[in-house]
Amino acid sequence: MNVKHEWINTFLIALTLSICLFIVVDIAYDERIWEFGAFTLKVRLQAVIVAVVTFYSVSYIYRRIARFFINKSKDKKRAGWKEYVVVFLINFLLLNIMYLFTAFFITKMGFRLRELLLINVTVSILLFLYYTMVRNGILSKSFIEQSLQLEKVKVNQLETELKFLKSQYHPHFLFNALNTIYFQVDEENREAKQSIEQLSALLRYQLYTIEQKVTMEQEINYLTSYMAFQQLRTSEKLVLDVYFDPELKEQKIHPLLFQPLIENAFKYVRGEYRIQVEMKLNGNQIQSEIKNSITQSQQTNNKKEKGIGIENLKRRLDLLYPDKYNLSIEQTEHIFVVKLTISTD
Repeated sequence: MNVKHEWINTFLIALTLSICLFIVVDIAYDERIWEFGAFTLKVRLQAVIVAVVTFYSVSYIYRRIARFFINKSKDKKRAGWKEYVVVFLINFLLLNIMYLFTAFFITKMGFRLRELLLINVTVSILLFLYYTMVRNGILSKSFIEQSLQLEKVKVNQLETELKFLKSQYHPHFLFNALNTIYFQVDEENREAKQSIEQLSALLRYQLYTIEQKVTMEQEINYLTSYMAFQQLRTSEKLVLDVYFDPELKEQKIHPLLFQPLIENAFKYVRGEYRIQVEMKLNGNQIQSEIKNSITQSQQTNNKKEKGIGIENLKRRLDLLYPDKYNLSIEQTEHIFVVKLTISTD
């Protein structure tokens, strides 16, 4: 329901309630609306306007109260006693303010106890029913939005699965190609054969572990092989300092979360050509720190490329470890530092 329809529906309900209220009061005092002249009809019209304005205020407050208690409550379908107490107090306050204003400034009939009691009893019951309707409307709208969101997630998951299945063709083709090259390499060229074997192992890990958790020991073995392979294609003056906490063994983790950070370090290392990789266990947290030296001219270069890699990693971490990770980046004139902490619980 759009905003325009909500306003129209609220007006119609307010008008209906006002007319019903006048009928109840007239019956109680043995009065008839058609027996009065133009002045009385004008007064009643003014009273209806006050009632409608009051009802719009009630409707707005109801929606705020309902959303507050729905978001706060574990069982969103049931309203608690505190919620009904708040609604009762709001009803009592606004109804009495409306009555006193109408009695003394519009109808000028003054205070009539029986009329006040009738208004509080009859209108309060109707307003409680209206609050229930408003609350159920908000719940229904929230349920529809959640259902649509769930359907959207399912569609995205199916698209991701389809992309993953399509992408498997390329690694398998690459494995076959590497196998062919391996047997074409001369037997005496052991270094080339070892490099091909190393690359095959890295690709196999990336392909077959992406959908499941691995132990930190497996992940560290992969990262060690990955860094060794990267060293084959970097300058001999590169200084690589690596430390892996011996306690990092059986902890389960999603794979390939640290690899993009190490890849960035190899890609952008300059200046002193130094890379430092440290991972340690602190309670249930895996703490990693990857540093690489840079030059002053690099500070503004390649920011877009680094940003894309980091943003992709953040999206993965948000999905895999919501509220269980911390990723920080620091950059000075000569060093670029990335720290990633993941809670394994």
